Amino acid sequence: METPSTAPRARRKHRSLAQELVSELSQQISDGVFKRGEKLPTESAIMAAQGVSRTVVREAISRLQAAGLVETRHGIGTFVLDMPSPSGLRIDPATIVTLREVIALLELRISLEVESAGLAATRRTPEQLAAMRAALDSFLSAAHRSDAVASDFQFHLQIAIATDNRYFTDIMTHLGTSIIPRTRLNSARLAHDDEKHYLSRLSREHEEIYEAIARQDAEAARAAMRLHLTNSRERLRQAHEEAEHQHD
Repeated sequence: METPSTAPRARRKHRSLAQELVSELSQQISDGVFKRGEKLPTESAIMAAQGVSRTVVREAISRLQAAGLVETRHGIGTFVLDMPSPSGLRIDPATIVTLREVIALLELRISLEVESAGLAATRRTPEQLAAMRAALDSFLSAAHRSDAVASDFQFHLQIAIATDNRYFTDIMTHLGTSIIPRTRLNSARLAHDDEKHYLSRLSREHEEIYEAIARQDAEAARAAMRLHLTNSRERLRQAHEEAEHQHD
């Protein structure tokens, strides 16, 4: 007899399999198995090669799209984008699963993205600023959690691109949407916050970063990015401690 918990378990399994497939396909793109401009195998071919369902394949392709690694052209297929690939980078997004690991990644992001925001403030072009604005507008109008995550990632990626330093872009592209904690765990629930209020607070933090970059104030941009990422880390750290106390 099927228990009520079977469906959620199946969904978690789908997400886990999709992330494994994302990791596999990302590695193949990085290794040059699939080169830029090339078309990926069909959904059916990937299903047969990897032994997974169509749902898993579609979710994995969606995540690769959100990370800027591929694009799907309607009726034609999915193609590898011309994105730089960091050779030898050993951070595997598929392994960032637990709260402790997400918090550790946020510490890395603070060191990288605070400086990234400062450089972007002094180097960004009007076009790059417009791309940041577009990502924020998409975040505000996102109808679904997955759309908000993709827009959130795009905002941070556009800041990296505006540094005019390919290594910032390389690392952000490699990590993809796994850098956004909400792809790994329900941060709003863990922070005892309702979704609308949670997303509203993130939007305010994003706007502070954007405004500083817009007026080319490097120090304010660094401060706003540090506050944004530190807030995320502390919200998660508090949730982590509460979860551990519950298990004591």
